[in-house]
Amino acid sequence: MKSALVTGSARGIGRAICEELARSGVARRIVVCDVKKEWCDETLAALRAIDGVEAESLAMDVSDEASVVSAVAEAAKIFGSLDIVVNNAGITRDGLLARMTAENWDAVLDVNLRGAFLVTREASKLMMRARSGSIVNIASVVGLMGNAGQANYSASKGGLIALTKTVARELGSRGVRVNAVAPGFINSKMTENLPDAVKQQMLSIVPLRKFGEVQDVAKAVAFLASDNAAYVTGQVLSVNGGMLMP
Repeated sequence: MKSALVTGSARGIGRAICEELARSGVARRIVVCDVKKEWCDETLAALRAIDGVEAESLAMDVSDEASVVSAVAEAAKIFGSLDIVVNNAGITRDGLLARMTAENWDAVLDVNLRGAFLVTREASKLMMRARSGSIVNIASVVGLMGNAGQANYSASKGGLIALTKTVARELGSRGVRVNAVAPGFINSKMTENLPDAVKQQMLSIVPLRKFGEVQDVAKAVAFLASDNAAYVTGQVLSVNGGMLMP
């Protein structure tokens, strides 16, 4: 049975990813990670209710190097291997560039990009030794097209896409695949507080004329993490309802 670690998985897209990996059988051993261990309780309970699934939770602050090093090592120790890693942890601190503080810029880049780098670095050491593994990074449509008011978030997700492609080239000869999923507008806690005018503006440029659900992203992640994508690496799978067609 394969084991998976998913960061930022206490709720929303992260929780949906954990549940989809488990239900689909892609990974039957799941390590749920978030900044505080107690935040993971509901996800943990949902996973343990799925027949044949083993699940544990860990506290991990992806922006803190010591926390990442410790948590990744512990995750591998819990189930004896680390086959799949999903870098999902992310935050927003939106604002127009002219008024954006350096603190808000740093906070977003530290979690969204530096965090993925730290987790990938530690996990890749284990996967290279095993000569097997799959890493999936959760990017964003704005990392491909930009978005006014999200210079920090867009930069972090664009950087994550570049990181994905570079690490895929570095690790491919060791049997480790690295891909990204770039969601568009997804109904989640991160987006529910946006003004209605912003939501309607975004909906107008989505050909499917609806917003995505967390399960749409989770299913894409499960595919890329699975053996069905054994010959797929360095790719960005857009889940955006046609909002952007590169």
